[in-house]
Amino acid sequence: MKDIRELDRIFNPQTVAVVGDKAEMGYMWLRNMSTFEGRLYSVQIDPKEIPGIEALGVKNYTSLLDIPEPIDYVLVAVPRQVTPRIIADCITKGVGGVALFSSGFAETGTEEGIRLQDIITEMARKAELKLIGPNCMGIFNPRLGIRNGFNQYYGEGGPVGFISQSGTHSIWFSEVGVLNGVKVSKSVSYGNAVVLDSTDYLEYLSQDEETEIIGIYIEGVKDGRRFFKVLRETTPHKPVIIWKGGVTDDGARATASHTGVLAESPVIWDAVIKQCGAIKVDNLEEMVDAVKALLYLKPTKGDRVGLIAMSGGQSVVVTDTFARDGLRVPTLSDESYAEFATFFNIVGSSYRNPLDISSNLGSVDLVLRMIKILGRDENVDAVVLELAMDFLARVVERGGGFLEQLLDGMVDFKERSPKPFLAILVPGSEEVAAVEARGRITERGIPCFPDFHRGANALKKVVEYHRFLTTQS
Repeated sequence: MKDIRELDRIFNPQTVAVVGDKAEMGYMWLRNMSTFEGRLYSVQIDPKEIPGIEALGVKNYTSLLDIPEPIDYVLVAVPRQVTPRIIADCITKGVGGVALFSSGFAETGTEEGIRLQDIITEMARKAELKLIGPNCMGIFNPRLGIRNGFNQYYGEGGPVGFISQSGTHSIWFSEVGVLNGVKVSKSVSYGNAVVLDSTDYLEYLSQDEETEIIGIYIEGVKDGRRFFKVLRETTPHKPVIIWKGGVTDDGARATASHTGVLAESPVIWDAVIKQCGAIKVDNLEEMVDAVKALLYLKPTKGDRVGLIAMSGGQSVVVTDTFARDGLRVPTLSDESYAEFATFFNIVGSSYRNPLDISSNLGSVDLVLRMIKILGRDENVDAVVLELAMDFLARVVERGGGFLEQLLDGMVDFKERSPKPFLAILVPGSEEVAAVEARGRITERGIPCFPDFHRGANALKKVVEYHRFLTTQS
């Protein structure tokens, strides 16, 4: 691409046209775009569809060429055999870019699907038309109200860019992410990638001032050398988290029928990710967790954790989990042990590391004091607090504003301490209450995870990334 900034027109459009939306789809795309803060147009030739479109308050034209102003972004939802005609109109109109929701191309493996894909690819490349897809959901820009799905949020963006070969993963990342305090700056679902590929979007987001962290779900690339180069240039400045699809033989077969790409060797991918300092994840939950940790945890290269658990059994399990995930649980300094001995209720509790605080849980002041001691300890690089919902629910029932006071104290510690601080709230038998409580904690800027492994895994990825950065300075 001559200038990657040319993509800015389609990621930040002022005008959008939806081509081919109709009643049997529930006018899906016009409803998705109803929150767009710019000017929205419809293109539909079927006279039976026009009243329904106009009832949505959208002006309809029977040709893209009839729209009386330049169009920055076009979303196309027509049968595959019609797409060459629409692409020709987009070229004539000089639009900024096109996303083809239309599917049934090379991913089907059929002669007709491959032929049509070749036609639109040649047309777009010859005209230098920025084509997203086909077989994709296109752009999501919540700040501008451009959405892929009707349940996606809008009105305010965030610092995370997301690139996804899958439309489902693109939508789910935004919807699951926002529940975990992660909001998107811009994302793109790009499907078969016949013109624009993951590398183009990575290069764009690497230069985008609104984007601080980049996540990628990818099944394959067209130009591996260029992808490697751009990834290597990006990671010293912005963390990049990669979720690679098609890493098994069966998964590779599935990618071919999903987006028509051939999956590369997982060994090669693992080597590329490691050499470039990117972060590898294996599923949506790991992706959201890694992004959340990078957003909310203070940077650290140290892997020694001070652990606080709400019972003896949990203290053993949390230690095993963090150790298995590559983190260390050290003994504390003599100064810390001396201070703990002055107040710690040792009946049913322990303050070695991990701390078992079951007999001290009723006092917010004592819990916060323990957190601060770990924060000062020279043998500890990060502090982890378990909040088991079963225990927490009983304390909250007593009244006195326990949870609010604890949250205030946790936020104060996070702001004052140079060390990363995270919470793990396990649900026990209180799953619904735990979801709500985790949301409240995350809203206060403290990353909260639903189990020990997810918390440990996310912290380890932060440690590894910041260790990588030291090799680049």
